[in-house]
Amino acid sequence: MTRLTLLRPTGYRRVRWKNDGGWTTEIAREPADPAADFRWRISIADIESDGPFSSFPGVSRELLLLAGNGIELDVDDAPPLRLTERFQRARFEGESRVDCRLLAGPTRDFNVMTKRDAVRAEAMGRPLVGSMVLFPEVDVVWLAHLVSGAARTRSGDTVAELAVGDTLRIDFASREDGRAVIEGGGEIVLVKLTPAALSPLAGSG
Repeated sequence: MTRLTLLRPTGYRRVRWKNDGGWTTEIAREPADPAADFRWRISIADIESDGPFSSFPGVSRELLLLAGNGIELDVDDAPPLRLTERFQRARFEGESRVDCRLLAGPTRDFNVMTKRDAVRAEAMGRPLVGSMVLFPEVDVVWLAHLVSGAARTRSGDTVAELAVGDTLRIDFASREDGRAVIEGGGEIVLVKLTPAALSPLAGSG
């Protein structure tokens, strides 16, 4: 049976960065214990000043710009990467040397981190117009974070109403589970988390 779990901002965990350059608001992680090493973690970062990103060896990272005039990232020796448009994203490895510069004031960014040997992530920000359907896949977890507007998700007889800032976790146990239908209007960030053993990327590279 498909399980819908609604996560509200009052339950998120907000912490100040050690370098005092911003805040991280943790939305969800697995395992849930903040003292344990995560398999995956979803969060929002409020970046207030220039500075380096923390190192997370063995972790793959994905970042989407949510608000602000943008950032420029120096990742190892690669050319600078600019994020200036809403939902524009960057992917990099947690052990990379990353320096961040604000282009014109603070930004808010959506962050996805996964242990490379355990989980693969796909993240996308998009308008929500009408409805979209998520089909069941074994052991796949979806998270839907509502950036603006209003939405509802239904699976069978279960319905979850989302307000701005809410996040819905959708767990599929089997291919026979009911599909999840997201309806509404606004903007949404979707994250698909797939066990590395089941991912098409498993064993590549």
